Amino acid sequence: MPGVSSSDRVDLIVQVGALRLTNPIIAASGTFGSGVEFAHLVNLNRLGGIVTKGISNEAMDGAPAPRLCETPSGMLNAVGLQNVGVDAFLRDKLSLLRKYHTHVIVKVFGYGWRSMSS
Repeated sequence: MPGVSSSDRVDLIVQVGALRLTNPIIAASGTFGSGVEFAHLVNLNRLGGIVTKGISNEAMDGAPAPRLCETPSGMLNAVGLQNVGVDAFLRDKLSLLRKYHTHVIVKVFGYGWRSMSS
């Protein structure tokens, strides 16, 4: 079987706003951790992008155990928003992710919103 020539390749580039991805394959937030945890299983350079798990200002432990429950129709989970916090993410995770040639989309969230009454 002959090899694929450059003229036979399909252009998978996608544009999302100002973000130009080499392909539409984006690792989902949460299920792929911050991305580096799966580098030994997936060539991260082949992904269009990685959406990290949610990062908050301070580290959070997430929900207490048990976090998973099997049901007859699947599984329920309540992992919570466990994360290392922004400082540890920048120091330990983002520095590793920058070594790969893929877009990193960092999911951030806040908590503790309180309405202010007059």
